[in-house]
Amino acid sequence: MKKELINPEGTEVVYQTMRFSQAVKVGNMIWVSGQVGIDETFQPAEGMEAQARLAFKNMQQVLKEAGAELSDIVELVTYHTDITDMKAFAKVKNDFITDNYPAWTAVGVKELVMPELLVEIRATACIGE
Repeated sequence: MKKELINPEGTEVVYQTMRFSQAVKVGNMIWVSGQVGIDETFQPAEGMEAQARLAFKNMQQVLKEAGAELSDIVELVTYHTDITDMKAFAKVKNDFITDNYPAWTAVGVKELVMPELLVEIRATACIGE
């Protein structure tokens, strides 16, 4: 099986400067890099709910580019700078993942790549499962 790098339009600068792909696909498996709540100008949204919504939209875009959907996620790992704000995050997660729930691990961390970021989401997906 061949490894395919997934970098949707608009993410080329991340690939070139930070030297990582948004996802890697091998066969029907996809490993999605951590997605955060930033817009196309790399500006973070305000608050947990807005950042989580953008992060899931970014995740959705990467999965679509790889030929998958959010329902193909088999494992979700989330990193939170304030683990006590899980209610706001879970509300958004439940808007995007409505059934076929994946395994999920939530981890509290001191900080993320930008000081304004509150959450980062990474996933493993299996197309057609």
